[in-house]
Amino acid sequence: MSQQLDLVVVRAQRGDRQAFYQIYQEHVGRVYAVCWRLLGDRQKAEDAAQEIFIKVWEALPDFKGDSSLATWLRSIATRTAIDLWRKDKRLHFVDAQDFVADIDRQGGEQGMDGENRDLEMAIQRLPTQARAVFILCALEGYQHNEIADLLQIAEGSSKAQYHRARTLLRGFLSED
Repeated sequence: MSQQLDLVVVRAQRGDRQAFYQIYQEHVGRVYAVCWRLLGDRQKAEDAAQEIFIKVWEALPDFKGDSSLATWLRSIATRTAIDLWRKDKRLHFVDAQDFVADIDRQGGEQGMDGENRDLEMAIQRLPTQARAVFILCALEGYQHNEIADLLQIAEGSSKAQYHRARTLLRGFLSED
């Protein structure tokens, strides 16, 4: 964290809503993108992002800075989105182009170039569990043991789903 961000976090921890809004502005695109990718529904992603920032506001006074704010926030976002995903595994992406346009609109990932759009659209075509594992491993940086814990599956299943996702993605991307 930069020294300036440290001051913003401290102000937000003391209840400064303007400082918290600055944190929100800095991280909302990434949080929203994770939610959209995992939940597959714009409205559910928006609701999840709001829920996540309420949790962050409530938990912020306990943030000690042992990890970066971004890492701490990512953990809250991922766990919240996965809890919601677990409640309704039937969610699926119906329009990958809508996802890409919405992420661009939200400012997540600082907009997307053509290759990233193709990849995102291919990711949306993956089966639910393979998509979740791929997102958590390849895009969010989780290890298979962590993914297994988050998704309540065996570590071997996480590895198998990741391999399945990569194989399917190669096929999807070679179709174009």
